[in-house]
Amino acid sequence: MSIEEENKTLLYRIFDLLNKGELTAYYELFDNSYVAHVHGRDIPLEELKKLDAGVFALIPDYHFTLNDVIAENDKIAFRTTCVGTHTGEAMGITPTGKKLEFVMFCISRFYDGIVAEDWMLTDLLQMIQQLGAVPSGD
Repeated sequence: MSIEEENKTLLYRIFDLLNKGELTAYYELFDNSYVAHVHGRDIPLEELKKLDAGVFALIPDYHFTLNDVIAENDKIAFRTTCVGTHTGEAMGITPTGKKLEFVMFCISRFYDGIVAEDWMLTDLLQMIQQLGAVPSGD
């Protein structure tokens, strides 16, 4: 199996664990020195865990669907659709009961069978428009 195929298999495993809420096993697939580059910030693994906990508190039924996956050498670029219902309260945001659907783009770098680094871009405007925080322009 090529390195690209191995990394794609790992990526699908990561999203399977994430969708099942098996976060302990999910985080075991990340390097201890992992960094997520998100909207101009560098977020180490421990901080990412806290951010993820906040998101899952807001949207407990969060589900990811991998739409496109392109692998080359040690990197994978992918587009995923994120869907969930805003039923939880966290970060001062009152539950709206609204179903959210937005996209995320990411390039992941793998090293020795784990994720070493991510560059992520999430359509935050789409998310906050669905929450009603800003007009959608429709």
